[in-house]
Amino acid sequence: MHTRGTVDCHQHLWPDALVDALRRRGGRSGGRRGRAPYLDGWTLHLDGEPPYDVDPAAHDLELRAKQDLADGVEVTLVSLSSPLGVEHLHPDEARPLVDAWHTGGLAAHHRRWAAPVLADPDLGDLAATLARADVVGLQVPATALADPAALERLAPRLALAEDAGLPVMVHPGPAPVTTTDGLPGWWPALASYPAQQAAAWFAWHVAGRALLPDLRICFVALAGLAPLHHERLVARGGTFGAVDPGVFYETSSYAARAVDATARVVGVDPLVLGSDAPYAEAFDPRNDPGLGEAFAHALGVANPHRLLTPAPPER
Repeated sequence: MHTRGTVDCHQHLWPDALVDALRRRGGRSGGRRGRAPYLDGWTLHLDGEPPYDVDPAAHDLELRAKQDLADGVEVTLVSLSSPLGVEHLHPDEARPLVDAWHTGGLAAHHRRWAAPVLADPDLGDLAATLARADVVGLQVPATALADPAALERLAPRLALAEDAGLPVMVHPGPAPVTTTDGLPGWWPALASYPAQQAAAWFAWHVAGRALLPDLRICFVALAGLAPLHHERLVARGGTFGAVDPGVFYETSSYAARAVDATARVVGVDPLVLGSDAPYAEAFDPRNDPGLGEAFAHALGVANPHRLLTPAPPER
């Protein structure tokens, strides 16, 4: 993908087809509740999170396109919300939702991250989806690569993206099923999601590059700040050497201090802009005089281009 403008690498937008599919799962019969994940009207129900009242305007295609234009975003990469847990469902349940995601209408400046059906042994549909012009890469839930063994099981799907020259984005998956009584709405986003991202980053750190030598991989939310633990990693017997140029870090839900701290460990080149809209606003380095315009260009233009574009062959 070629662009000279700002790229938001991480937004969520539910096409009408996906909203309809989630509502169909909410049908009640015999007093039974719907099967999570499901929508009851505009209330989202998940097994591991409190009910969430979705703002319909947040998934209004025209309104979101206008917001991107106002924010100066030229290309928006949208993804299925992995905390829904769709990818982990039985194929008979997952397929209608994944198909709705892959075929739902988007704006002209949108591109989408493909979503896998993790329990489906047939990878043909996923390979075909990755070949589509509107697909920029593959998104996988961090819960599918929680340790090196899980990463090895996931590797055949990641290899499809590697072979196609496309990147992989690692996004938080479903929160553990537990009581949500009395918990604030932000609890999963702070107590579960960063831990998932960190575990996935450590799994990749241990085993990823040996399995997939050419894959470009991007961890949402600065990998749960896992790179900042490099000193503790070494102190506990691990290793941390040269920075892997094929590993990228998306900024959503973090601001100047966390971004600056991560850059001090991995450098500026792996950092890419992501907003996680409509759940958060994009970090704008232009508002921080300590980072400046050059950093803003790297974060929003140059680095996303390297994430999304295969490197030229060495001569």
